Amino acid sequence: MHRSRSRRRLQRVTPKRRSVIHYRRRANSMPHCAICKAELNGITLSRSGGRSRRTNSRLFGGVLCAKCTSDIVKAASRIEQGNMKLNDIGIGQRAFVLQMLSH
Repeated sequence: MHRSRSRRRLQRVTPKRRSVIHYRRRANSMPHCAICKAELNGITLSRSGGRSRRTNSRLFGGVLCAKCTSDIVKAASRIEQGNMKLNDIGIGQRAFVLQMLSH
């Protein structure tokens, strides 16, 4: 159970002077955009409220930032119109464009 590093290891000395290791859960980090790695705005880490209060409910909400989402929407519409090919898009954005085209 304690082999992974998903929990922090804390060296502690007990009142009886024994050295023991306590395992604590790591703090959650802020979510980041899957393409540009920027911190996402409008997302709270608290568990209070429903899912719609913790994240935004737009297209790719909680996964991509607003700028990357608009770039994906533009690229998908250009591919649909025939002005652009799928190979012209970077490999990091291609999966999101394909997801956009499937809808």
